Amino acid sequence: MDQGAGAGAGPQGARGRLGAPSSGMRAPGTPWARFSAWLECVCVVTFDLELGQALELERAPRHEDPPRQLQSVPLTSCITASGSDAARVRRRDWKRQPRLREPRAPTPHIEKRFPRAGVPQRLPAHGQGGCLGDTQFSFRIRQCGGQRRPGHAGEKRGDSGAPASLQREPAHYFGYVYFRQVKDSSVKRGYFQKSLVLLSRLPFVRLFQALLGLVAPEFFDKLAPCLEAVCNEIDQWPAPAPGQTLSLPVMGVVLQVHIPSRADTSEPGPLEPSGHETLLPAPVVLHSVHELDLFRCFRPVLAHVQLLWELMLLGEPLLVLAPSPAVSSEMVLALTSCLQPLKFCCDYRPYFTIHDSEFKEFTTRTQAPPNVVLGVTNPFFIKTLQHWPHILRVGEPRMSGDLPKQVKLKKPSRLKTLDTKPGLYTAYTAHLHRDKALLRRLLKVPLGVGCSPWEEDPGLVLWLSPGDPQGLQKKRPSDVQTAVLRRHLLELTQSFIIPLEHYMASLMPLQKGIVPWKTPPQIRPFCQDDFLQSLERSGPQLTCVLKGDWLGLYRRFFKSPHFDGWYRQRHREMTQKLEALHLEAICEANIEIWMKDKSEVEVVDLILKLRERLVRAQGHQLPVKEATLKRARLYIDTAIGSLPKDLQAVLCPP
Repeated sequence: MDQGAGAGAGPQGARGRLGAPSSGMRAPGTPWARFSAWLECVCVVTFDLELGQALELERAPRHEDPPRQLQSVPLTSCITASGSDAARVRRRDWKRQPRLREPRAPTPHIEKRFPRAGVPQRLPAHGQGGCLGDTQFSFRIRQCGGQRRPGHAGEKRGDSGAPASLQREPAHYFGYVYFRQVKDSSVKRGYFQKSLVLLSRLPFVRLFQALLGLVAPEFFDKLAPCLEAVCNEIDQWPAPAPGQTLSLPVMGVVLQVHIPSRADTSEPGPLEPSGHETLLPAPVVLHSVHELDLFRCFRPVLAHVQLLWELMLLGEPLLVLAPSPAVSSEMVLALTSCLQPLKFCCDYRPYFTIHDSEFKEFTTRTQAPPNVVLGVTNPFFIKTLQHWPHILRVGEPRMSGDLPKQVKLKKPSRLKTLDTKPGLYTAYTAHLHRDKALLRRLLKVPLGVGCSPWEEDPGLVLWLSPGDPQGLQKKRPSDVQTAVLRRHLLELTQSFIIPLEHYMASLMPLQKGIVPWKTPPQIRPFCQDDFLQSLERSGPQLTCVLKGDWLGLYRRFFKSPHFDGWYRQRHREMTQKLEALHLEAICEANIEIWMKDKSEVEVVDLILKLRERLVRAQGHQLPVKEATLKRARLYIDTAIGSLPKDLQAVLCPP
């Protein structure tokens, strides 16, 4: 590998291609196949006074040339210090100019009007402040135009067994960033600023953050050779099969993780060994590959977490303005995860800047705001998106262990474009009553006291142990608080979805109506009025104690992208189940008796339909048993054998 293209070569050198397979490393037919099951690309992004943000190093095993979406990575992966040199980045043709160079230093009025996206505000002009040190955050970018990469058969099988919310996204990439900024007198700017970025289609934020925490500090010390070795280690990892507990060695450490599956319970137990009874050194156990610390993410908005749950359920546009990319990305990911097990079907961007390619699309005023959750750090978005119906402004985080002041619910008319105070600016009225019991469990609220103090000034709140008669104040561990909050949101979502599932199941035709030699019956259409009438006897009140306008919430849900996504997925699953039952009915019938009085056209039609079902079943798109598949193949051979020789030659060419 060209050492001048390494991470330590500086942005002036040509961009390197990391990990290009040599003749003795991999079979030419399947280069870096296991690596590609986890990651799409590894990038190193640097910031230089003269060049700006530049892609210094990248490893993209699926592409001879970097994919077009990589042009967005440099713009999203560095947090630059504020100052006169933090100008707007000018895009250039990616093929002719692989680097993104900055124009000359802007005038002060331009810098004041267009502050740098991702720059922590209220920093001194010389760049010293809270952005020093190491920072981790994530982003999500849309795949650029052109033909999408077809997934491997193993990826399709994995997605079929994974929860809907954790399946690979065919149209988006997740970026996981480890950014370092430290003083460096050898650099003209005076600061070393570099990011290590992992690009993947897997939403495993906890896993990739842990991986970056191990790799990035070592990479910043040893540079490209270290990254080369890590890529080779990842290429030895087993595929992320749902339901499996895997041991993933990297840099002398073994990460032990469980890949979630649809069969998992809502509260998984301790990880089981992955086949290695004695692992030396002892593995680092990650209890989840994707779940965040919800209590830590939601600490400033605990009083309004139920209202935010409704906004997410209805797919409402929401702007999250945070003090840093880390807070922004974690808040957005926490919001989109609070609907699990329901898949979040709207667009969301954990960290969005004015340089993203969708900036004009999301900020246009010629049409209604899109159904997207945007996480930003640039106050410029307050002015640009002040027409959005919901804006959440999050303040500076407190020290570890302290609970920040709860943001207040404010009307959008109180939104100030210059100095916006923390708060949830919305005119939305919640359909469901606030769960006071949850607030008492999470925060210190004496029994018998209403929730009005929360809206005034809850301040620093500690946990009051319910079993302590003397009312001693104790801090409850954050993981316990997170478990309480996650269980509440899970039960709330399940209480809302279960009536829909029951009604959808009633639209399924009876199995006795499935006849082998006739087209299977159709699923009855979803009637919203019939469903709303069924809520009187089988509504969410059976599983949830919360009161409120459930009917109004369902009516608004029917207009949201989440209902469309849920209905399409359930209808597809039910259709596949019908086809599987029909295939089983055919295989249980006597095909020789059926063929006695049938024409050649009807027999050929049966053969083609059985072959189509077999192809779909082998692609794990139909839930059928292997015995049924074997019998279907036997029926195809029997049917072909009954046809004339010329037709047999057409159906079974040599």
